[in-house]
Amino acid sequence: MTETSPQPNPPAVPAPASMIDAIRAEVGKVVVGQQGVLAGFLAALLADGHILLEGVPGVAKTLLVKTVASTLSIEMTRIQFTPDLMPSDITGQLMYDQRTSEFTFREGPVFTNLLLADEINRTPPKTQAALLEVMEERQATVAGVARPLPSPFMVIATQNPVEYEGTYPLPEAQLDRFLAKLYVGYPERDAEQEVLQRHHDGLNLHEVAANGVRAVATPEDLEHARRSVRAIQVDESILRYITEIVRSTRTSPVVDLGVSPRGGVALLGLSKAWAWMAGRDFVTPDDVKMIAKPGLRHRLQVQPEAELEGVTPDIVLDGLLESVPVPR
Repeated sequence: MTETSPQPNPPAVPAPASMIDAIRAEVGKVVVGQQGVLAGFLAALLADGHILLEGVPGVAKTLLVKTVASTLSIEMTRIQFTPDLMPSDITGQLMYDQRTSEFTFREGPVFTNLLLADEINRTPPKTQAALLEVMEERQATVAGVARPLPSPFMVIATQNPVEYEGTYPLPEAQLDRFLAKLYVGYPERDAEQEVLQRHHDGLNLHEVAANGVRAVATPEDLEHARRSVRAIQVDESILRYITEIVRSTRTSPVVDLGVSPRGGVALLGLSKAWAWMAGRDFVTPDDVKMIAKPGLRHRLQVQPEAELEGVTPDIVLDGLLESVPVPR
């Protein structure tokens, strides 16, 4: 099942530095709380990476994505992942035209700017793997022909916790393609009451624009911000710090599979985005610490016996961040 939202009319162009504040304000019209999730989401957006959102049903994962997409002048397409979804349902396929006796290509939903892969772990691994090339190469190969995707392009996937019935764990290779994994938890008490109040007052979750959410940035604004992020200064000591964090995951006694060099690159990009969002043109160790868990938690595997004792990737990373010397 797919649905496509039309591209809204381009808004007045804001200054790149104010774009994030404008997006936060618009998202706040619909999504209550989840400020930490939104901050990580925006950092990954600025770092030009794909995002995996995990949380139980009903905590506004899909709503968050749709609302952020509504603040940008880009096309969004949503795929509801189901057990019977086929790879061709994602990438597209050749169709035979009887009138012309020729095959024509029918684009799949990946040919968009923002692909919302809803409940990605409810479909079998073969279909999940169909996204691998799309996410890494920004192209889809159908019948031996590589077809480039629009720019900008990013995948934002939601998934239920893996222990839920009817879910399939994502392959390690695909997890590694996500720049960040964010946990979407239950809201705080006051935020949850505010959700009820807004619904009582007529909040419309099916039509984001009806709640006053408007586009506040264009693809050009986003690319301008991304160029600014790439230009953020990173001292050699910070590079060493990131390297040591990544390498320490491979020697932890409770980890079966540590973080790859791709994970270090991801953490660097996210740290630069976090620094830019803080209004600085250089990265600090605190930037690295703040975004380390979203950037690395899905790239390491805890040993099964440690998992049984309650050890999680976040617990491992907390310990490593405490033990790795911080540059002065």
